[in-house]
Amino acid sequence: MLRRNRTRTPDLPASDGEWPRGLLARAGGWCARHAWTVVAVWLLILIGATVGHRALGGTYADDFNLSGSPSVTGINVLQAHDPAAGGQSGQIVFAVASGQLSTAESAIETSIGDVRKLPHVLSATDPLAGATTSKDGRTAYSTVQFDTNPVDLGSSYVAQVEQATAPARAAGVQVNYGETLGTAARPVTKDTASEGAGIAVAIIVLLVGFGSVLAAGLPIISALIGGAAGLGLLGMLAAATTFATVSPTLAIMMGLGVGIDYGLFLITRHRQQVIDGVAPDLAAARTLASSGRAVLTAALTVIVALLGLYASGLSFIGKLGLAAGITVAVGALSALTLVPALLGMAGRRIDRLRVRKPIAESAQTGSGWHAYAALVGRRPVTFLLGGLLVLCALAIPALSLRLGHIDAGADPVGYTDRVAYDQMSAAFGPGTNGPFTIVVDVQGIDAGRVSGLKTSLRSGLSSTADVASVAPIKATSDGDVLITTVTPVSGPQDAATVTLMSTLRDSTLPKAVAGTSATGYVTGTIALQLDFRNQVSSRLPLIIVVVIAAAFLLLLASFRSPVLALKAALCNLFSLGAAYGVVVAVFQWGWGSSLLGVGEKVPIESYVPMMMFAIVFGLSMDYEVFLLSRVREAWLARHDNHESVATGLSVTARVISCAALIMASVFFAFMLSNSVVVKMLALGLGVSVLIDATVVRLVIVPAAMFLMGSVNWWIPRWLDRILPHLGEEPIAERVAEADAEPVSS
Repeated sequence: MLRRNRTRTPDLPASDGEWPRGLLARAGGWCARHAWTVVAVWLLILIGATVGHRALGGTYADDFNLSGSPSVTGINVLQAHDPAAGGQSGQIVFAVASGQLSTAESAIETSIGDVRKLPHVLSATDPLAGATTSKDGRTAYSTVQFDTNPVDLGSSYVAQVEQATAPARAAGVQVNYGETLGTAARPVTKDTASEGAGIAVAIIVLLVGFGSVLAAGLPIISALIGGAAGLGLLGMLAAATTFATVSPTLAIMMGLGVGIDYGLFLITRHRQQVIDGVAPDLAAARTLASSGRAVLTAALTVIVALLGLYASGLSFIGKLGLAAGITVAVGALSALTLVPALLGMAGRRIDRLRVRKPIAESAQTGSGWHAYAALVGRRPVTFLLGGLLVLCALAIPALSLRLGHIDAGADPVGYTDRVAYDQMSAAFGPGTNGPFTIVVDVQGIDAGRVSGLKTSLRSGLSSTADVASVAPIKATSDGDVLITTVTPVSGPQDAATVTLMSTLRDSTLPKAVAGTSATGYVTGTIALQLDFRNQVSSRLPLIIVVVIAAAFLLLLASFRSPVLALKAALCNLFSLGAAYGVVVAVFQWGWGSSLLGVGEKVPIESYVPMMMFAIVFGLSMDYEVFLLSRVREAWLARHDNHESVATGLSVTARVISCAALIMASVFFAFMLSNSVVVKMLALGLGVSVLIDATVVRLVIVPAAMFLMGSVNWWIPRWLDRILPHLGEEPIAERVAEADAEPVSS
């Protein structure tokens, strides 16, 4: 029996009843009795993380590390022979609404001259020379090469570019930025509106679900402190390594979602025990011994799924998982320590401030959820087939999934990169927003053969389908590399552009250099993005296998049932397919995308399906763990599968529904973001949570468990012996909990 501190606050009377064993139980009781100490520690963590973030000044940038890919090899060859032609490219677009740019020629030349003098600028082409000026003379552009990504240089560097191009603006010329420079010049926005909307909905749902202001507020407080601390830690880490620009949004989205959910599950269990007359410190210990174990298992499953993204071999993807995993870990730690402390401070006053009569957690025979569980138990085949039919119907659009990169044409109207994109498309055609750079290594070939190679190269490129134009072929100063630019007819995110890159690499260039020792490469920003897409696509099956295997092993060790672990993995795949289908229908097919502020059909961003898989799989396991934990508790008490499933479902259905509605609301709120990628993730994650908590968790899982009967709990003896025990087995606080009449207060 746990020895307890004799010093108690007035609101925590001596506890009667048996204390549960285990580290979590001891932690719960200690936090409840030393509430102010725990709260003080968390405030120090929050302040330290926030101050550390601001002091270190971590920044975020999209760093696609594709070493060894054809596009990167081409860039390396080019930079080795002409450093000024390599690096990161950006565009400066000059335009006038009427008249001719030639009237402001002097101001434009001055601006370009000042741009060339800026640090990190390798070269900048003359916008008024030939092909870079539109036929009507109203639009022109300069291609600027940087020795690093302008995004990494921050807003102060963009201000220097603005100052350099000020003479052109003073002459009445519109100046906008495209490619990497346009990305760097986007306004810095924080998704505070999204966070506020998600929290507001969470408060409403919690008030309706609990009926108590204090009970509704505690998970919000815990999630906010944990989420903010996790975001601060991420910012500090971002000062040491590069995280993607979407990382902080994804991190706070995940941190708030799981933080509120974990707090909700703990408070629901704790509050029912206090209503039943258990002393608050003992209630906290029992809660962490049972539901706390479920929270820990759920959090570990989510983190394992997120870290499984490192199996992609792409640091960009792996770090996205790490960013989300940091806030999930901090959120879980906050729930497991700060929530018991806050509950200890509340004591028996948790329902004192009411908006309506509190509803107790109950599995009694007369409850609505128990009646529903009994209905599923009578017709499990009907419910199982019906649930699977719904998921399959939602997943149909996923069969036409097309990965790609979302270009500036999908950005909000008024963003400088969107304006530049539209101006370039109107003046030169959509392909000018995504040109390919052709690099041909001709080292060791005599000048005469190089001249003939230029002719065959230009002929081959010009005759390739979907090529709008081919720039003059130039040689580097040492004569060892030939360079030209191919402009597609189609836009950067069109499927025809993807086909063109494959044609250039697999057919056009090999034919052009046939019979020589020359080697041709297709590179440039769009080629890099498409190579990234190809690598992501090829690694997705590996990610699926790794994440499913890791989650299967974790659930197997937690519930000691290979059947339940396998069922959970299969159900989550169905849930994921349905979420993919909804995302494809909205963004790729355009069904209602305008309502989300996306004005055109777009491909699915290359890394979104991989991120969705890891996150959705992990979050789906959350609800699986919470449901199965209660089912297993009932099974250990009675060894009656039918009654155990009915009890577990009826006890958890309401809280899982509330938790899912809260988490989905947090995700959906981030559709207010200006980033199309964030909108995709927000919609996909929100839909998946709702599907999982309703169709999967309330229909398919109980129906399948009713059908499988005692097979649910079968495990070979040899496997039971070698599996580790993840903490103490859950104990039934009352053997006949399902039949107990709750006490209202």
